[in-house]
Amino acid sequence: MARPENASPPSAGASGRAGLAGESDILEAFARYLGAERGRSEHTQRAYLGDVRHLLSYAARRGVADLDQLGLSDLRAWLGEQADAQASRATIARRAAAARTFLGWAEHTDRIRQNPAVRLVAPKRGSSLPGVLRHDEASRLLDVAAVRADDDDPVHVRDRAVLELLYASGIRVGELVGLDIDDLDLSERLVRVMGKGSKERIVPFGIPASVALQDWLDVRPRLVISGSGHALFLGRRGRRVDARQVRVVVHELLSHLPDAPDLGPHGLRHSAATHLLDGGADLRMVQELLGHASLATTQIYTHVSVDRLRASYEQAHPRA
Repeated sequence: MARPENASPPSAGASGRAGLAGESDILEAFARYLGAERGRSEHTQRAYLGDVRHLLSYAARRGVADLDQLGLSDLRAWLGEQADAQASRATIARRAAAARTFLGWAEHTDRIRQNPAVRLVAPKRGSSLPGVLRHDEASRLLDVAAVRADDDDPVHVRDRAVLELLYASGIRVGELVGLDIDDLDLSERLVRVMGKGSKERIVPFGIPASVALQDWLDVRPRLVISGSGHALFLGRRGRRVDARQVRVVVHELLSHLPDAPDLGPHGLRHSAATHLLDGGADLRMVQELLGHASLATTQIYTHVSVDRLRASYEQAHPRA
């Protein structure tokens, strides 16, 4: 159904913003689809739902009263507005992907007659990485964590184990906080990880991480409460640690290294991958460790290694 060119925007509802007809029910159904049928992580579900809400709010301001009225021009204008607001290419690309997924689902479930996002083109994500730690910076960070753990505070012992495992394995912070004790095999130095799309993989780790994890398991009972369950890492109140707590820990410990980049847990993952390749690891092995579905995703780390090689060459070679 076409809408008049000069249609006035609908008034905002109780939520304080304009909305499309049946928006709440549509979003609830879309959320179930993302979780149950697509197996998307909670983080991805939240991001996609936020993006779709942003799109629908924008569409309502343009006078779109029904989802079936949403057109390609609306989608392009939505992305254009974000570009004008200096949104990053990664954000715009993700929002375009969320719109394509949402509208493809809406067409498949007969909520719209035709998917206007089929011809939607968004900028490609940049191939740059956030900063990574140098080898010496990673060692100093883990030394800081080890020294602090000497005070016998179980949370500080946990923090050391968390950092050692993140850097040793390159697992995602969401994967780390979801670990149970049974996922850990200290004798073989392996951890079973549930990755994106509910795909399980086995990741090895080294002796320093094994020692730190054993120290944590020795003091873990001091934090256990009735609701602790089998969670590997616990907070001070005995509940499973969450991703926000881990981010705070990484930022706080990195603050003791004033010359190092301020990274979060994902920065330790980037650092682990880069250092593996610097050390001569096979690209496909790194892909397997990181749980990347595509080798192209892993190849970005080779650019970092080549950049470092070039920088060293230019600094050292007399005819660089």
